Amino acid sequence: MRTINMRVNVSKWSVAGALNVTKIFIPAAGLGERLRPITNHIPKPLLPILGKPLIESIIEKFSLISSGKIGINLHYKADMLRDWVRNSVFSECIEMFYEDPILGTGGALKNAENFLSGGHFIVHNSDIVSDIDFSLLIKTHLLEGNIATLATHDYPRYNNVVLDEGGYVIDVENPGTSMPNHDTIGRKTAYTGIAVYSPEILKFLPHGVSHATVAWLAAAKAGYKVKALDFTGCYWNDIGTPQAYASAIINALRTDGETVYIHPSMGCCTDIEIDGYIAIEKGCVLDDVSSFRNCIVLEGSRTEGKKYENCIIGPDFEIRLNEAEMLGASEDNGLILIGTGGSDRKYYRQKTEQHKDRASVVIVKYSQSDPDFHRHIEYTKFFRKHKIPVPALLDVNNKNMTAVFEDLGDISLYSWLKCPRESTQIEAMYRRVMDIVVLIHNNAARHVSECPLLQGRVFDYEHFRWESDYFIERFVKLVKGITIGNMSALNEELYRLAQKADSYPKTVIHRDFQSQNIMITKGIPRLIDYQGARIGPPAYDIASMLWDPYFRLDGGMRERLIEYYIEQMKNKLNENDFLESLPLCRLQRHMQALGAYAFLSMAKGKKYFLKHIPEGLRLLKEDVRLLKTEYSALHELIERL
Repeated sequence: MRTINMRVNVSKWSVAGALNVTKIFIPAAGLGERLRPITNHIPKPLLPILGKPLIESIIEKFSLISSGKIGINLHYKADMLRDWVRNSVFSECIEMFYEDPILGTGGALKNAENFLSGGHFIVHNSDIVSDIDFSLLIKTHLLEGNIATLATHDYPRYNNVVLDEGGYVIDVENPGTSMPNHDTIGRKTAYTGIAVYSPEILKFLPHGVSHATVAWLAAAKAGYKVKALDFTGCYWNDIGTPQAYASAIINALRTDGETVYIHPSMGCCTDIEIDGYIAIEKGCVLDDVSSFRNCIVLEGSRTEGKKYENCIIGPDFEIRLNEAEMLGASEDNGLILIGTGGSDRKYYRQKTEQHKDRASVVIVKYSQSDPDFHRHIEYTKFFRKHKIPVPALLDVNNKNMTAVFEDLGDISLYSWLKCPRESTQIEAMYRRVMDIVVLIHNNAARHVSECPLLQGRVFDYEHFRWESDYFIERFVKLVKGITIGNMSALNEELYRLAQKADSYPKTVIHRDFQSQNIMITKGIPRLIDYQGARIGPPAYDIASMLWDPYFRLDGGMRERLIEYYIEQMKNKLNENDFLESLPLCRLQRHMQALGAYAFLSMAKGKKYFLKHIPEGLRLLKEDVRLLKTEYSALHELIERL
């Protein structure tokens, strides 16, 4: 136990000033042996996650909180790392330290002592991906006067750092291995590979090969404070194995609200089939017709015309992966959380032998107070009866508010469009999507009396006004911070807009008919998230799909698709009413979408919706300019956004 309480002198530093000039040191010399054969081709720090090397992501995160210098040690494939540094936008800030032999986590710091001795510095292992808050770590370090502040978490498999009652380090079990001693009892935690140090720590490190734990324990014994700051609950991944690497890529896709990443340099991918989570890096050659499901394709790969599933593909290797581990399946029941949409309900995939001819099913779980549950069940039965392609309902548990559905896979139209495709292929797929909406607007509408829950839900004036108010409160005021001067004039126009939109003939509409709600299953579009269906103007669905912020359609293609829809609805649609209502429905739809993006990102924490705001706003401005004479106050407001 510590018998004296020494503080590192920080009196000459303001916390803000010290934070800004704090340096970072990134150990990048390791051999990456557990990642072979991947690391036969590329050193671990340069492993790409959605096109960006691990080390670049670390430096970018650091640069957001500090302008300090960057140190990197080198050994394995040092020339590749030097080339990356030379071409990096951070090259002028980086100093490199070559090691031969590799000096270990402590020896690397001692070797860079002249670089690190000028002030506080972060150490961040180059194989760690996390959302740990650097600012909190540094501020805690400075305010408490620690010589070392370790970012730690409760991870029983690696809990080998022993703490006293105040959270200070007193011992490390099996140092250098991250392996705990299960025969001992005490307060333990796991080191994340991220720490902030004061330069005084360097005097506790010997020259030559050593481990950083040598300095922790020597400093603690000398009376300095070596603090473990708990970040349990933060995302953390040690990219030490192919399985962990794949999991990090899938987490990055999920964090970004995506299932597919294809490097922008890749050419047309018309002939490939995809499902699950897909990451295809630059410099790949995809020969013939290939099928990918839960695959990572690394630079230099050349695929054959076959089916690849649950694997990492490289220039001369194919590494098979465990799907459950890769996707984070629950150990209790094998459930895998799926979906990246805005709903509060939870969707899970589960392997099954119970349902004939189905490898997996999708289980949806509603909260007890959610009325959409019963609509989901009844609408499914109704739509399937009238040939609308929604997933089959396999089981219902009304007490637990759960239902089991046919598994349509992971690839939405939105994700399918992430693959560069020929315009003819895109238009052909959209025509098939238009066929679905024709079935809804025609078949479902003719038989809607069979579904009282749907028949009674009308998209009327009140709902249109709810959309515009949602837009004003959530997007205009909260996101953009705009104060509206003449609210009475704006309200009068929104009143007229809603009244007019409500005046057109109505049919059954999906109401959220956009590319993320169309699943592509074996090349065939299928419909999901239809429990919000209402009786409303058909132009609202067409506006939702053809003016979709998730994917910008070519203007000529959009016009052809409108003509196709009108032709398919011949004798079932008043063409003049439809075309007249379309600009109004576009305006309403984009106000609703921007309000939703604001709510989901700000209130629900789904920050990936923010990336769709620029396109949604561009479309909204395009809409309101068509109607600026009639809605001048609304036009003026939207042009300010």
